[in-house]
Amino acid sequence: MSFSPMLQDTFGTSDDVSTTGIATLEDLRRHLQWAIEVEHSTLPPYLTALYSLDPERNADAAQLIGGVFVEEMIHLALVANLLNAVGGQPRLDAPHLLPGHPRTMPHADPSIQLALLPFGQEALGMFLRLEQPAHAGDRAEGDNYETIGQFYDAIEKGLRRLCADLGEDKVFTGDPARQVAGGPFAHTAGHLSPVTDLDSALAVLEEIVEQGEGAARAEVWDGDADLFHPETKAVSHYYRFQELALGRRYQQGDTPDSGPTGEAVGVDLAGVRPLRPNPRLDDHPEGSAIRTAQEAFNQTYCKMLHQLEQAFNGKPAMLGMSVGTMYAAKGQAQSLMAMQDDDGLAAGPTFDYVAPEDRI
Repeated sequence: MSFSPMLQDTFGTSDDVSTTGIATLEDLRRHLQWAIEVEHSTLPPYLTALYSLDPERNADAAQLIGGVFVEEMIHLALVANLLNAVGGQPRLDAPHLLPGHPRTMPHADPSIQLALLPFGQEALGMFLRLEQPAHAGDRAEGDNYETIGQFYDAIEKGLRRLCADLGEDKVFTGDPARQVAGGPFAHTAGHLSPVTDLDSALAVLEEIVEQGEGAARAEVWDGDADLFHPETKAVSHYYRFQELALGRRYQQGDTPDSGPTGEAVGVDLAGVRPLRPNPRLDDHPEGSAIRTAQEAFNQTYCKMLHQLEQAFNGKPAMLGMSVGTMYAAKGQAQSLMAMQDDDGLAAGPTFDYVAPEDRI
């Protein structure tokens, strides 16, 4: 199987280790762990914007952002499958995954900043930057990358080189029983598939990139059917956020140059909770109702991270449990946003790490 022409045409042909940073299997495993952290880092900002929406008054926005979030969860699981396939151990339950906001995306150029913001133009600008397509000819970048596409291109090039140098059987040494597939994502637009060899690994990378995480493309579509409108093709993440920013959907025949020319996307800014940006526990005294609710959310979110780590390390059934825990966290976050602080702003989740010994 050859890799998607999208990536082959997008990036330069050089696979110099100085740009990819991947010369050994251990280098590859380290970069795949970074990829897990990259995928996870998008979840708190997307969830904050999503939870700030009144879903009845902003059904279009909630649908679009919710779909992106589900696909990011799939990407997280796909990268974990890839790391397991090459003999690594995915880690999600660790303090450095929740360093506080605002923050830089892991191992990225400092221009890719992540913050906890209510839905609006500022949040959309952040999302467009983190999903920004690479330009044709941009080199692979295994660290300090300017676009996520360049980072994944570095992984693809390093993987290909190692398979050529060592042989696939020396690269794909992981236990197949640690792979996760189907599960709670079986009926979504994404594809959660196992990784066992170079072909399936390249297919996973193609799935991630096609759904819009940074590759320069000639089309706005990601190759899947739209989950909510099965008669149409799905738009990749970058262009979904453009739909919200420009207030119009992409339709057949539209291109990145033309922009969206389809039906209007409704956004009611009065249906967005006025959330305090980058909320912190220290904003409220210990024992206060808001801080207590924030601490409860953090407990639940870290429980979800622990369940995901278990799912990717030999207990695949925990993946379904993690989704149930995420729904519990959603309810807690929405209850938080119904509270107001002394300035009349809605409270929100802080996404702070809770050490295992401090969990209830």
